[in-house]
Amino acid sequence: MKKPFVSVIIPTLNEEKYIEKTLKALKNQDFEGKFEIIVADGMSKDNTVKIARKYADKVILVKKKGIAAGRNEGARVAKGDVLIFVDADTVLLPNTISELVKAFKDKKVVGAACPIIPLSAKIEDFFLYWGYNQYMKATLKTKRPHVPGICCAYRKDAFWEVNGFNEKMKAWEDYDLSERISKLGKIVLVESTLAITSPRRIKAWGKLGAVLKYLKLHFNYLLKGKSPSAKEYEPVR
Repeated sequence: MKKPFVSVIIPTLNEEKYIEKTLKALKNQDFEGKFEIIVADGMSKDNTVKIARKYADKVILVKKKGIAAGRNEGARVAKGDVLIFVDADTVLLPNTISELVKAFKDKKVVGAACPIIPLSAKIEDFFLYWGYNQYMKATLKTKRPHVPGICCAYRKDAFWEVNGFNEKMKAWEDYDLSERISKLGKIVLVESTLAITSPRRIKAWGKLGAVLKYLKLHFNYLLKGKSPSAKEYEPVR
């Protein structure tokens, strides 16, 4: 069976500390099909673009603010049938693209994600992410699946059928997309691979503070349909 062409899209803004490791991991994938790496940069003022041009197939500059806009602009220039979105501070295992793509052999599948673990040696950090992975897995069995944008994959035609990420949302735009796109088909969790991400937000907020803040913001979203504002969910560099 012919493997689909894959576009990996990474939104960036002042990510010179992390982006090279992210891109090197993508260059080390074992996927036997064709894939392209697209960096959609939100007008960084550091060396993000310079580093990205060493590894990416396409680097585009996005003047509109917001991670949703960056992801959408990357998707607009993508040639792939499958779009994989990866955060700039996230490293994929060598088999991640291969394993995510396998999920799309099922025609009913429109999206796929994998468990997330922290780039940390602290057991308490692993525990927090383990809890989050269990939450994500549980939501996939409901009508409101919540898939993080840290690492997720979607069929391009389904992605555009629901108009991509909501650019009016400053955060939780990834959950919003997974809820809308799930009306077109299944989203599955691929547990044969992992994405390793920086726990920098937890470090900045503190573990207890992060848990309490996430719970508050999340309940506001679930119960009131209110997504966090830019002030409530500021970027952490």
